Amino acid sequence: MTSFEMADLEPKERYKLLVALVVPRPIALVSTVDAAGLVNAAPFSFFNVFSEDPPLVVLGLERKAPGALKDTTNNIAATGEFVVNLVDEGIAAAMNVCAVDFPPEVSELGAAGLTTRASRLVRPPHIAEAPANLECRHYQSLEVGRDRRLVIGEVVAIHTRGGLIEPSTLRLDWQAYRPVGRLFADLYCRTGDVFAMERQSHEAWQRTAGRTTDDE
Repeated sequence: MTSFEMADLEPKERYKLLVALVVPRPIALVSTVDAAGLVNAAPFSFFNVFSEDPPLVVLGLERKAPGALKDTTNNIAATGEFVVNLVDEGIAAAMNVCAVDFPPEVSELGAAGLTTRASRLVRPPHIAEAPANLECRHYQSLEVGRDRRLVIGEVVAIHTRGGLIEPSTLRLDWQAYRPVGRLFADLYCRTGDVFAMERQSHEAWQRTAGRTTDDE
């Protein structure tokens, strides 16, 4: 066994291990607006759903330089709103363009060839080409280090591409979704190779394993 104690490692070394091992990670292409109404879009893979009651997502937002917050972090702090646009194979390349460190006057969305639609309950627009959009209001933020802030957002509305969710059952058409996952460095993954494993009750597990309660 090879073991690493985090106290013995520099932050960049911890990052290298964590992002290589905790994979795949979903990608949040986050759209925000600043006080002047300028739209910003940036991808983050330190992201996941956190709770359903209330419905919460969490973003791990890194500083772009010591003492300097990224536009996404500043915009959420200023407006209290953001949209998580989920990423599938169809917009993966455009998402990667949004990761370019453009100057403030350049629109990431324009450079990536993406368009927006007005959101229903929040000011930032959502990305029209994304398979799903989560409109969020700021719920809570945690400063977890000099270079990292955890932003928790409450999901107030969800939009999905037509045909992705069956409205009466809320079931997802997995073949129509095809999300991509973040690995590490320049690596991503497709999620087309899917398999099922039924979650069993204790009684069903006992029957499958050929056990009875008397064996315990």
